[in-house]
Amino acid sequence: MRPSRRAGGYAPRRARRDGRCETCAVEDRESEARPSGEGVLQEAIGRQIREFRTALGMTVAELGRQSDLSPGAISKIERGLTPPSLASLSAIAGALAVPVTALFRKHEEQRDASYVEAGKGLVIERRGTRVGHRYELLGHTISGRVAVEPYLVTLTEESEVFPLFQHAGIEFIHLLEGEVIYRAAGSTYHLKPGDSLLLEGDAAHGPEKLLYLPIRMLAIISRPADER
Repeated sequence: MRPSRRAGGYAPRRARRDGRCETCAVEDRESEARPSGEGVLQEAIGRQIREFRTALGMTVAELGRQSDLSPGAISKIERGLTPPSLASLSAIAGALAVPVTALFRKHEEQRDASYVEAGKGLVIERRGTRVGHRYELLGHTISGRVAVEPYLVTLTEESEVFPLFQHAGIEFIHLLEGEVIYRAAGSTYHLKPGDSLLLEGDAAHGPEKLLYLPIRMLAIISRPADER
């Protein structure tokens, strides 16, 4: 068995009867003993520290030197293997030039899911409503930096063409039923069931000619949460 490298020389790893090293067994026991909630918090703090460190182009050794902690301690904290003390977090935050509270950001981020049963999307009004376009909102993001709006858009005999939509962000269109000539960014596209189109929302776009009705398409708009 190859000896493991330690500061000041080599220290052999003692093998157990099952063939595993005692060091690995200790780490496994520490992981098993860690409460689930505490582990989640430790891992979230570690991920955030690593994110700040790499964004600054710092190595583990550099962060350790500036926070007066050993590289090994920094590595364990980043991997969520050891609970950092408040003093350690304060020192690390100071070295990263961020407030201590910023290190908890990953843990505090909300994770959301939006479920809508078939046929129960929220019918809302948009610019195309006045020309007979029906918009059914299929979900929405509750938090985060990106806002995503998935719509089921239906066009019928009562609908009119309107190739002048403009909005912030990016739009993805997937045609489910019917056929339509769709204008986007100065070009036209003959969309049939199964066809898709990805476009910049600030360029004028929309259906220019309705070929086969009814037309049903999935339209997903994605934009920064602070833009409308």
